[in-house]
Amino acid sequence: MTKAERRELQERQRATKAAAKASGPSTPATKPGATPTAKGTTQSLASAAKKSGKTADGKPVKGEQEDTSHLHTHAQVDDTTRGLRIFSHFGLPKSPSVTKGDVHPAIIRVGLQFSDFKITGANARCIAMLTAFKAVIQGYVTPPNNTLSRHLMTHLSPQINHLVLARPMSVTMGNAIRQLKLEISGSDIDLPEQDAKNALCTKIDNYIRDRIIIADQVIQETAGKKIKDGDVILTYARSSVVEKVLLRAWEDDKRFSVIIVDSRPMLEGKALLKALTAVSIPCTYLLLPSLPSVLPHATTLFVGAHSIHANGAVFSRAGTATVAMMAKAHNVPVVVCCETYKWSETVRWDSFSKNELGNLSVLCPLYDLTPPSYITAVVTEVGVIPPSSMSSIPAALGRTIGT
Repeated sequence: MTKAERRELQERQRATKAAAKASGPSTPATKPGATPTAKGTTQSLASAAKKSGKTADGKPVKGEQEDTSHLHTHAQVDDTTRGLRIFSHFGLPKSPSVTKGDVHPAIIRVGLQFSDFKITGANARCIAMLTAFKAVIQGYVTPPNNTLSRHLMTHLSPQINHLVLARPMSVTMGNAIRQLKLEISGSDIDLPEQDAKNALCTKIDNYIRDRIIIADQVIQETAGKKIKDGDVILTYARSSVVEKVLLRAWEDDKRFSVIIVDSRPMLEGKALLKALTAVSIPCTYLLLPSLPSVLPHATTLFVGAHSIHANGAVFSRAGTATVAMMAKAHNVPVVVCCETYKWSETVRWDSFSKNELGNLSVLCPLYDLTPPSYITAVVTEVGVIPPSSMSSIPAALGRTIGT
């Protein structure tokens, strides 16, 4: 026998032994010296080749190679999906392609602006929504055999659903909707329809004036007292009320400088930088990784809030918790400027139970939760409140918010 023939015989013998072991005790093993049949040899060789992934001459099995590649691809997909699964419940902004129900054009327009982030910020979103609701109310006609106080709330449901489809509802929007529904249910059924609609629109205007505009004016005055000449104010991203506080303090002839810390996905600090430098306020702009280099120079941290919860935790733009934690470590007071209509009776311990994604491909949550232990004080229109006393806000207002 040639050398090649001896090698082939050895490979066959190894394959036969492997097949005998794989078949188990139920299949009788080939006796030593016995010559296996052609059929048995073929089956044994096929079984061994399948197990080893190679043929008797050492070549890979083609079909097995394709199956392995297929499984490997699925494994990669599963790993990617598994990595995203923790964020699967996060809300994603999207433009509703189909309107369900009778949706007013003003609501469709606002929904598109929400989903495209052309309107951002808790105050701006709430004002835009309430303004659109005024258009809905004025264009509403009560059907026969119905009353405005009952049927109008049914008419508002598809409007609200459309906005929620565009972007998850904020706490401020939810509180405003509850207050509006309360006003609708309390409408005088004896009033002419147009008078009742005008009265509701006036209630909406009063809500915007009292709970947002005047509240911000009070916060500007109260928080402005915390700013002294020569202070270095640290702030993160952009809060409309913090911007107003800084501009008002500068108008009151207080001279200070501002450090603006910013980060993705929104980079909102650029808009704040533009507004402050327009009135000649000295500003320093930097991104979040550079924060440690400027913290020793800061005297106070001012941040805004998307919502504030009964346990004193602040839900705000992602990165706020990091800035507050580092400021606390450097003994820099952390002051949150927040209107009371952003208060929620819920208790939150993390930012993963509910959040939004600003960019799915790189997984950028829009908000994070700042623990009350990192917060020095919360400035509201009813005064300066420590985080431990957040549950007293309804009592300070004399009623429960949103009811």
